[in-house]
Amino acid sequence: MSRPAGRVLTLLELLQSGGTRTVAELADRLGVDGRTVRRYVDHLVDLDVPVESVRGRYGGYRLGPGHRLPPLMLGDDEALAVLLGLIAGRRAGLTAAGDTASETAAAKIRRVLPTPLARRLDTLLDSLSFTDDPRSLTGRPGERAPAPDAGVLLTVADAVRHRRPVSVRYVDGEGRRSERTLHPYGIVAHAGRWYVTGQDAGLGEDRTFRLDRIADARSLPGTFEEPAGSEGPDGLDPAQRVLSGLATAAYRYEVTLRIHGSVEQIRTRLPASVAVLDETGPTAERERRVELRAERLDWLPPVLASLDRPFAVERPAELRDLVGEFADRLASYARRT
Repeated sequence: MSRPAGRVLTLLELLQSGGTRTVAELADRLGVDGRTVRRYVDHLVDLDVPVESVRGRYGGYRLGPGHRLPPLMLGDDEALAVLLGLIAGRRAGLTAAGDTASETAAAKIRRVLPTPLARRLDTLLDSLSFTDDPRSLTGRPGERAPAPDAGVLLTVADAVRHRRPVSVRYVDGEGRRSERTLHPYGIVAHAGRWYVTGQDAGLGEDRTFRLDRIADARSLPGTFEEPAGSEGPDGLDPAQRVLSGLATAAYRYEVTLRIHGSVEQIRTRLPASVAVLDETGPTAERERRVELRAERLDWLPPVLASLDRPFAVERPAELRDLVGEFADRLASYARRT
């Protein structure tokens, strides 16, 4: 590519970042004079890129709406974000234009990616799984989780693919920092968050970590033994490992219930990421033991009411009180005219 052509593409990338760019700013970024900037703009207009001229003291150039989408200039992180969004949207059934449009869009982006990045992306996609249930009802404050660092995500994915140990610097929910050696089994997307599940080599125990809390990750020499069977050493695939880990996490309250219903009825309101359910024996309606942990209890009475199944609270006593108060409120609302 000639240098002028490269500068024209750089100009397009600058305009695509948004806002109005002055001629002086563009000339400085491109290392040319103002007349050359105007000539490059003319090149873009000849290519049907909708560049608008803005007059006035703070005038310059900006991209306007056009009759077709102009060429997009994406960085590595941006391309990764777009592709993961297309894949996640298709997985969740959220693509309005149908599977064909999302597949062709993803194919176009992947076709022009640098080869090393394309290989790392393929590795990530091979290592990624999604949970079936996007809800999270653990009662923790509902903050939006930050996205994981792209470099961390790709490094962990490569370790999953090649069964390599990986050293991670982790910050837990209480702000405690630690460095761990992880044998990662898989990456899982659940309820708007990214998780990696695997064995903490220092403890010799399985653990699940939030990827946005990993500050740094680097591959270590050697390999670790692949989990027995295709679904891991305990018979659970990575997604099920994450759901099981979330359901048994150390929250403030330990709740035990007895609910009369079928597995399907109970799971509609208490999914596997929230509760451990006795699913042994026939799946038909019967009394089943349900255990869960939660940081707060106030969300549970409405959930239990929405089940519309007979239930009993074994523990804690505070939950019995909350259920009684919720029932009294509903009764008072019903008596209103």
